[in-house]
Amino acid sequence: MATVSAGKKKAKPKPTSKRRPPKKRRPVREAKKWRTYEEVTAYLLNQFAKRFGLGRFDGKQVVAGASGTEWELDARGCSVDGTHFINVECKRHTKSGIPQAIVAGTAWAIKDTGANGGIVVSPCGLQKGAKKVANSANIIEVVLSHDSTKTDYFMRFLDTICKGVSDVAAVSIGESLTITESDSQGNVISTKKIV
Repeated sequence: MATVSAGKKKAKPKPTSKRRPPKKRRPVREAKKWRTYEEVTAYLLNQFAKRFGLGRFDGKQVVAGASGTEWELDARGCSVDGTHFINVECKRHTKSGIPQAIVAGTAWAIKDTGANGGIVVSPCGLQKGAKKVANSANIIEVVLSHDSTKTDYFMRFLDTICKGVSDVAAVSIGESLTITESDSQGNVISTKKIV
């Protein structure tokens, strides 16, 4: 019971055991990483569009489904003549492969949007059940390293491995040319002088 003091009731303290802990929010850096991963994926898929039999890949977009719902696609591939479409789903899961339920959701999105197939992109690939769903739903598995950029990446798809590596070169013009190869810390690996 509440006690009365000077005409006012004191509120009972709420039991702490029934309170839920506050939801953990994804740090801003983590949110940016998956967004960047999606952008890099769209860019790299566009660079290799011909290997998928397509003309181009476009970035994130919303597509209406036959069911009346809208689907947010991480990217979408399109044939040169615009008659065939491929939906792209990115999952930057770094600890385990993509589970069957996510690939099944992608398969339903393909059907609902009238796409001709799909691509699921992740650093760890697909789990066993997810591979079965992908094979039956015309979904291609693409493995793209979690720290990929538009220039530095490792990507595997359709029995193809692609690796992008960028480097910095310094050039000076004189009567002779000296080429110095250095590692990322600036240590000289080799030097060649061309006269």
